[in-house]
Amino acid sequence: MYSPDTTKYLIHISLSAEGVVEKPDVVGAIFGQTEGLLGEDLDLRDLQRTGRVGRIDVQITSKKGETKGEILISSSLDRAETAILAASLETIDRVGPCVAHVAVESIEDIRVSKRKLIVERAKEILIERFDDGTIDSDELLDDVRQTLRVEKIGSIGEEHAPAGPNVIEADAIIIVEGRADVLNLLRYGIKNAVGVEGTNIPKSVVDLCEKKTTTAFFDGDRGGELILRELMQVADIDFVAFSPKGKSVEDMTRKEVIKTLRNKVPVEYVRDQYFETSAELPVDFRIGRPSSDADDTPERKGKTSAPAKHQREAGGPLSLKEHIDDVKGQNTARFLNDELTVVREMRSDEVEKAIETIDPAATGLVLDRPVDQKLLDRLVWKGLSYVAARDFKGIIKRPLSIRLLKMGS
Repeated sequence: MYSPDTTKYLIHISLSAEGVVEKPDVVGAIFGQTEGLLGEDLDLRDLQRTGRVGRIDVQITSKKGETKGEILISSSLDRAETAILAASLETIDRVGPCVAHVAVESIEDIRVSKRKLIVERAKEILIERFDDGTIDSDELLDDVRQTLRVEKIGSIGEEHAPAGPNVIEADAIIIVEGRADVLNLLRYGIKNAVGVEGTNIPKSVVDLCEKKTTTAFFDGDRGGELILRELMQVADIDFVAFSPKGKSVEDMTRKEVIKTLRNKVPVEYVRDQYFETSAELPVDFRIGRPSSDADDTPERKGKTSAPAKHQREAGGPLSLKEHIDDVKGQNTARFLNDELTVVREMRSDEVEKAIETIDPAATGLVLDRPVDQKLLDRLVWKGLSYVAARDFKGIIKRPLSIRLLKMGS
């Protein structure tokens, strides 16, 4: 019985056939055309039966009437016997009814490959698994500085909401979910964050929101969405920063935190995502209706917005708000990646055709037209995380995996 533990060599053979053949045809040709060729001692069937040759692994594909692929045969024979066996396979000139060409590409010494793996793994173990007890002064300093930052966390109000040391004095604050989020922001030098500790928003936080420029920054999960929904009902917030889907603020790196806060959007762009109607909202917060078709005059369509001009001159990406303002009224659509760089730009009515061939790097869409249920479903299937549009019409099923941002007029 063959055992892979005793394998010494692996024979790599290339195969090409002038026609369409299948694996059983190849295996049959190997046994049929080598039978009796090398005598009883090196008969392939006997070698397999006694465990000195392993199974024949055939990997082939057929295309345009031709078949190409690779044959792998493991051997426990010595070097000379393995070489003779490999050479005998090159005598195969037909597979089924098709002319075939067989050539030995290489004979791999399995023991050498294993030794290489052992050496590489030993290096990893030597570096990663040994505790040499050395002292890194930089690590000591970082630990002490981080402890000082953590110790600066305080609380505000009768509810003792966890807060950074600069929340009261700062002109702007960041609302997060809880103490762990405040601590993580403190590690990165952000000292104006305050936690709400659940969906029951503290009155002290609501009062702060009335006096300061406020950014809501919650986890990218269902819990974060529910807290944002309540905060938008009871407090005066100005911006929303969307953390990556499924990502907790307390686990984000410094780069992720800075990038997310930099790409915050005005609350007006997200309010309709959490309210079915804006009839009961304060007038200052209502999102304007999309402009009528009469506004899409040739003069307006021909304008180039300042953000677009700035991006061409500076070569830097725009913010999401700038992309929305840039596209608005231009009958234009833009697919954006995680860095808010334009992956592809087109007319708004060409989006359906472009979805199938769009670059997988695209994670969002901004377009100057309404979005219906059919288009929304296709965007969800493509894996987009948000879409900003003039309006959303006939949306019966709103998926949780995609954010809907409505443009103002």
